[in-house]
Amino acid sequence: MAIDGETPGADLTDCEVEALHEVELGLEWLRRAHGKLVEFHHNTGHAMEHLDEAETLLRECGHEGLADEIRERHLPRGVVDEHRWSYDVLESFEDDFMTEMSAFAEHTRTDLADGRRHVAERRQEREWKRGAEEE
Repeated sequence: MAIDGETPGADLTDCEVEALHEVELGLEWLRRAHGKLVEFHHNTGHAMEHLDEAETLLRECGHEGLADEIRERHLPRGVVDEHRWSYDVLESFEDDFMTEMSAFAEHTRTDLADGRRHVAERRQEREWKRGAEEE
């Protein structure tokens, strides 16, 4: 975004800019956490596919008891509290926590900065550009 003569967020106090920046950073870290949950979900799925293949191979090798344990105990169980599968954890994070936090961040931006994003970064950009112009 081009910087004009106006200082971004000039109508905000330093404390407001800092608080808004912390909310934005919090949301960015939650987005990173979301990516890790997607990775967790996929990794768990791949692990379960390997266990499914192990069940088949154990049966072929004559180890019915171990194969039965995989089929009856390990494959059907969830990853959290034995009932929640990785997709369920991911969906809960997306639908509940992430949705609420995204709405809170948007509400904070609207309330403090008329919906403007990255006010702290825009201020910093303006200061650096002014510094370069002065030299």
